[in-house]
Amino acid sequence: MKYLRTRHRFCNSSRVSSRQIIVVGGGAAGFFAAIAAAEQGASVRILEKTPRFLEKVRISGGGRCNVTHACFETPELAANYPRGRRALLGPLKTFAAADTVAWFAARGVTLKTEKDGRMFPVTDSSETIVNCLSEAAKRAGVELHANCPVETIRRGEGGKFEVTLARSTVQPASLNSVPEELTADRVLLATGGCRAAVAGQLAGALGHQLEPPVPSLFTFQIESPWLRSLAGVSLLQAEVAIPEAKLRERGPLLLTHWGLSGPAILKMSAWSARALHNLNYQFKLLVNWLPDLSPEQITEEFQARRQFAGAKILVNVPVAPLTARLWEQLVFAAGLDRETRWAAVTRPQMHALSQRLTRSEFMVTGKSLNKDEFVTCGGVKLGEVNFQTMESRVCPGLYFAGELLDIDGITGGFNFQAAWTTGYIAGLAMAAK
Repeated sequence: MKYLRTRHRFCNSSRVSSRQIIVVGGGAAGFFAAIAAAEQGASVRILEKTPRFLEKVRISGGGRCNVTHACFETPELAANYPRGRRALLGPLKTFAAADTVAWFAARGVTLKTEKDGRMFPVTDSSETIVNCLSEAAKRAGVELHANCPVETIRRGEGGKFEVTLARSTVQPASLNSVPEELTADRVLLATGGCRAAVAGQLAGALGHQLEPPVPSLFTFQIESPWLRSLAGVSLLQAEVAIPEAKLRERGPLLLTHWGLSGPAILKMSAWSARALHNLNYQFKLLVNWLPDLSPEQITEEFQARRQFAGAKILVNVPVAPLTARLWEQLVFAAGLDRETRWAAVTRPQMHALSQRLTRSEFMVTGKSLNKDEFVTCGGVKLGEVNFQTMESRVCPGLYFAGELLDIDGITGGFNFQAAWTTGYIAGLAMAAK
């Protein structure tokens, strides 16, 4: 695959910035913005409230870090964001997946593409990405300060920002000699999902309104003993539907100890985050285990088995591509006995089994956050941000990047790509003269 790098309108190494910039949040978006700004000569500090930087990068993808997705056409890439699709069209023309690949390659990190399009470092270790970002920040002169929660941000006279740290919440020694009061020409809020009250309060205090945050990318809890007994079973293709909300999704499905997961469930939870929140995460779910077969085709398959495999026991002859364990449980759930032979299956029994295969009904009783991909739907309203620069339209000199914005993608590396894109654009814009 040949990757083409786009031209970046703000990048000009002949122009050295003298801006004083504070980045609030030491995650993917914050680091990318800080590096971009510092490489243009700006003086940049990252303030991270926790003891460790880039923690979400470290744990993502099961510790492998799904950096981006091999989706190199802008409209196709933007279509993977339930919130923010239109707003990201312009930014993704400036910095997209191919640029991410090239950015990391230029710093010694090679990415590989898996069959489903997800891209990981060839080392299969998120520490490769963490180390790359950390070293790039240090080389660019970014000052890194952990255990530095921000309490307030105020825009003072002359347009400068006054940033106050919540000194009382941390050990004095952990502040690394950072003054309790800081000033900056530009401030970037890259605090991640706005579930945390402080993240929303900082933006709100500077005049912004937030779309109410609700979880996205979560799995479904289902109290079904036979379903839970199949934990670990997966299907390459299934269809799930929520009739009450008129929702339907198709894709790989994973059975777990608590219910259902996999791309089909995660995509549905992302696209329908608010609808499922309004249902209080309690609803009827229909599963079609064989979405590539019509009911008529399934009936024909049953009739053929009665004729040519009549002496065989029903549970011993699964319908492809179902696994033997899943097929067995579906047969039992349809009310058929273990010793039933194909020749003895009645028409009502065939109908009941066909219904189980195409319309298994479950009650979802709650949600479980997908720990590798915890994402928030909601955040700073997109109309209040200039997506050419990521600058606030409400408070000049204030910038946003990453998930604090009302932007979120489906699983597969799209949320990190939004972080790289918005962070890069914000960093260059903040440093630009």
